[in-house]
Amino acid sequence: MAKRKRKGRYQNLYRKFPKKMQIKLVGVFAAIILAFVFFVGRAAFINIVNGKEYKKQVMSQIRNTGQTIPFKRGDILDTNGTKIATSERTYNVVLDVKGLLETKKQYKNQMIDATVDALCEAFGLEETQLREQIQEEKENRYLTLIKNAGYEEGQAFKKLENENKMIGAVTLEDTYVRKYPYSTLASDVIGYTSSGNVGTIGLEAYYNEELNGTDGRKTGYLNSDSDSENVIQNAVDGNNIVTTIDVNLQAIVEKHIKELNDRLKDNAYEGEGTKNTAVIMMDPNTGAILAEASYPNFDLNNPRDLSQYYTNEELEAMSKEEKLDAMNALWRNFCISDTFEPGSTMKPFTMAAGFETGKLTGNETFVCGGSYKYDGVPQPVACIATSGHGTQTLKQVLENSCNVGMMEIAEKLGAEDFSRYQHIFGFGEYTGIDLPGEGDTSSLLYSPENMKPIDLGTNSFGQNFNVTMTQLAAGFCSLINGGNYYEPYVVKEIQDANGDVVYTKTPVLAKKTISKETGEILKDYMLGVVEEGSGKSAQVAGYAIGGKTGTAEKHPRSEGKNLNSFIGYAPQENPEIMIYVVVDEPNLEQQAASYLATGLAADIMKEAFPYLNITKTEQTQ
Repeated sequence: MAKRKRKGRYQNLYRKFPKKMQIKLVGVFAAIILAFVFFVGRAAFINIVNGKEYKKQVMSQIRNTGQTIPFKRGDILDTNGTKIATSERTYNVVLDVKGLLETKKQYKNQMIDATVDALCEAFGLEETQLREQIQEEKENRYLTLIKNAGYEEGQAFKKLENENKMIGAVTLEDTYVRKYPYSTLASDVIGYTSSGNVGTIGLEAYYNEELNGTDGRKTGYLNSDSDSENVIQNAVDGNNIVTTIDVNLQAIVEKHIKELNDRLKDNAYEGEGTKNTAVIMMDPNTGAILAEASYPNFDLNNPRDLSQYYTNEELEAMSKEEKLDAMNALWRNFCISDTFEPGSTMKPFTMAAGFETGKLTGNETFVCGGSYKYDGVPQPVACIATSGHGTQTLKQVLENSCNVGMMEIAEKLGAEDFSRYQHIFGFGEYTGIDLPGEGDTSSLLYSPENMKPIDLGTNSFGQNFNVTMTQLAAGFCSLINGGNYYEPYVVKEIQDANGDVVYTKTPVLAKKTISKETGEILKDYMLGVVEEGSGKSAQVAGYAIGGKTGTAEKHPRSEGKNLNSFIGYAPQENPEIMIYVVVDEPNLEQQAASYLATGLAADIMKEAFPYLNITKTEQTQ
């Protein structure tokens, strides 16, 4: 009876679906089965062929342990290969607090104790404080305990880690810190870095792109066996730059600059003896800067430290803006950035223009009565000798630094030719030196159209127009080397991280300024300046030295502030070295004191010339 009922039920069910519908349902069901079989097969195929690669991608997203591998910023070397800026390997010590605390219960305390003990032993951390940090940062997976820990400390920790497998959850991230082995030496030339690898001033800024490299990357993922594997893209280290600066020569220069300032100290200019003291030493036959220094200087390893020049009370009284102004003044490279009236160091250039234009023959004489009168100007322009020099030859005009003679020469020369030769010698132009912040003097010169007779006269002896030290030094080298104007430069070579040379500087002969004949006349005159004239105190026994002194009155003229200078060379025949010294606003009652510049030059040359093996005079060979 029951069987009959069930059969009837199924027959009723079949009656609900016509035969056509039954066929369709069977077809749909078969299609679903076939699609399922296809997708299962396809998945199996993909897993067999590309399964490892896909799993790496998926697992790397889930368990990515990416870590930056920092590049090493390139070194800055002196001309002999001595490192004057370098990057030392250090470590950032990072603790995964959450990971440490999630250790299995039976190992947890043992692992915490071992890790804390190792960190304290290797890095000198205080145990109680470290344990408090761990409790306060329970959820932190990236707690930086120390930045820039020393390389030796890091190695000591790694040794402890290898000896005790219970030490864990600590990562030592490789990093580098910029170091300057010579501290203050050539500070405004070298410059420093901030925010990691950003050059701020000097060579660090100018060659920032060459010094920097490219970070690498270490990426972790789980392989098909759930084992940890790494993909490493190595960092590319920066290039090294080799400068023309000689560390030993630079040290000689800076030593004597400091000694001068120490002698003049009397609580003026924040305790210093001068507002600025600066020196450039240059190879006149290539344009290479061998030494460049200015004072006051600063510690490259701590460039924001003002304590050397200000008392604690003064620093506490300063606003943030005042401190920033003080630091910017300290970081400023006087030799490159500051503009000033050159004074009588301009006189050889004025004479050179006279000879080159044919308006001077060398046979002229001038009568100096102590001043020179210009029409329409109430006060005559005084000479350095207010009582007058009397009759002067051209050579004597330069030897005695006679302003009256120079003003008469300027009148012969005329505004058009004077202005033209100013630009030929590089005044009002950029020198192209490879340092940032070169001063712009283009608007600080007269043009022939706006140059009055008195302007021409005062310009002839270096007043009422501005130059930079680098401009005047480069132009002067062309006066003593036969008329060749070389672009000044500080970097002679660039090497890759392996020491292979990728760039070599070839001295750039930019132009011809004067004839060799004019240069020989001027050198004879400038030898007389040191042997018989205003530059006598620049003499150094055993060497034939030529040069020119300068004393420029600063604005406002009534305040009695002066910039004293001396520019010279040696030996007399075929000069091998040029030296330019500026002593700005010395702490003296009477600041017009060119003897300070000549004396500083002599002190430097006396020690530097034997080191450089500068050719001596014949009688002292």
